[in-house]
Amino acid sequence: MPLPYYVSPEQLMKDKGDYARKGIARGKSVIALEYAQGIAFIAENPSATLHKISEVYDRIAFAGVGRFNEFEQLRIGGIRIVDVKGYAYSREDVTAKSLANAYSQTLGNIFTSEVKPYECEILVAAVDDDPQHNELFHILFDGSVSDRKGWVAMGGQSDALGTYLENNYSGDAPQLAAAVKLGHDALKEVEGREISADNLEVAVLDRTRGRRKFRRLTDSEVTNYL
Repeated sequence: MPLPYYVSPEQLMKDKGDYARKGIARGKSVIALEYAQGIAFIAENPSATLHKISEVYDRIAFAGVGRFNEFEQLRIGGIRIVDVKGYAYSREDVTAKSLANAYSQTLGNIFTSEVKPYECEILVAAVDDDPQHNELFHILFDGSVSDRKGWVAMGGQSDALGTYLENNYSGDAPQLAAAVKLGHDALKEVEGREISADNLEVAVLDRTRGRRKFRRLTDSEVTNYL
């Protein structure tokens, strides 16, 4: 009886991680920035209907990079989770932290148990009436979670974008126009080409709005900010 082919767990996890990173690197990047009135999301996305940035609940937004069908499944699953929790208990019981933990467990289980890992990274963000209590949870393909402040860069150019934002994002949260321009400048600098307003997807979690804080910016608004 022939022996089965053996691969060490360390090598298997490394191969899965390399595979997922290569898939994510082929996609466009997403940037999230805290600004004076909330959190702004900027992504290069020429599609008007296939969104990388979406509303999940009253104060919570979702952003994904990598394979669209995979992070779209996660988005839909997350909406179902928070809708059930908000209905069964109260809307105040729905938090970005609990949703990020659920995503972390799901992605971690897929990474360790399935043959092919998900080729995506996601961001769960929540705006609070107190800017100090804003939440930005960056979840990787293997289920790793990091709690971020100020800004988050995801996607194939995340390292270069992170360096640019580290050097140009000030300690004081900028106004929305400055935040959108900073995100656009970062994408343009890293990609090495001009990116027009109609190829940008921009959305915000605005704490000054009513119960639902999420809003998409129109092309004309983005053009004015740029």
